[in-house]
Amino acid sequence: MIGITDIEAAAERIAGHVVRTPTLPSPGLSGLLGVPVIVKLELLQRTGSFKARGAAAKLLSLGEAERAAGVVAVSGGNHGIAVAVMAAALDVKATVVMPRSAPARAVEIAEEAGASVRLTDGMGSAFSLVNDLRDEGLTLVHPFDDPVVIAGQGTVGLEFAQDADELTDVLVSVGGGGLISGVATALRALRPQVRVWGVETEGAEAMAEALKAGGPVPVEVSSISTTLSAPAVAPLTYEHVAALVSEVLVVPDREAVRGCLELAEHAKVWTEPAAGCLLPAARRVVERVGPGARLGLVVCGGNASAADMASWAERFGLR
Repeated sequence: MIGITDIEAAAERIAGHVVRTPTLPSPGLSGLLGVPVIVKLELLQRTGSFKARGAAAKLLSLGEAERAAGVVAVSGGNHGIAVAVMAAALDVKATVVMPRSAPARAVEIAEEAGASVRLTDGMGSAFSLVNDLRDEGLTLVHPFDDPVVIAGQGTVGLEFAQDADELTDVLVSVGGGGLISGVATALRALRPQVRVWGVETEGAEAMAEALKAGGPVPVEVSSISTTLSAPAVAPLTYEHVAALVSEVLVVPDREAVRGCLELAEHAKVWTEPAAGCLLPAARRVVERVGPGARLGLVVCGGNASAADMASWAERFGLR
């Protein structure tokens, strides 16, 4: 498992390459949930999500030969965007493998950044293609199964701990588990009294299933939240979550979309379902913890188009 010194080293490495995103109280969400709420606005990060941190940390750790050979990433959207954009900024050739279900805008952004984008029928076949490309000499920038990447994502938690007022509970979305592993590590070191809760959507509940099974297991991915849709978590991220996280809550896609609409209305931020799922989970945490709760929400990303949101709202009958 990584430690706070790894995260602090990552913070030094990526400084100047990523944004120190705002940590702010949200009067609107505090009113909505009935308890104080502080948000960490990672949707204002470069590339629209926290993923730029881990991508930058990994790319900056490469040797000259690895940089020259190029890197490959597999992604449901945000990680691919981050690797493509950060690789271009650091003059590293990148190939990004995405399932066809990935948002069209994510594919477009990765291509515009100069990456070679390869599309597959699903995440399983995407990971298979990545293995082939690694055999050809490309260095994998894994979205979560890499201690360097986890330490980079952990800088979110480092900043949150440094910048937030008193907190009792922090909610973090979970895909493959890299973000929550890093954030939980930082908070355990700097705010040991704070409980960390993971949040997944139904049809993208790889960590919740791993916790039930006692280790990583494959899951059938069906959630609209493609940025959470890892086919399985890694032993590395499972180990962090099992040791450091109170519980992983699972919410329906419909409630995640409702959460996006509520975040737009009450917090004045435009998010994707991977962040929208935090709100229904936050209500459950408040029910359990009681009125003394002081919540922190890691608003992980905002890469959803207006057309996406309109389509989801219509699909689930939300107005």
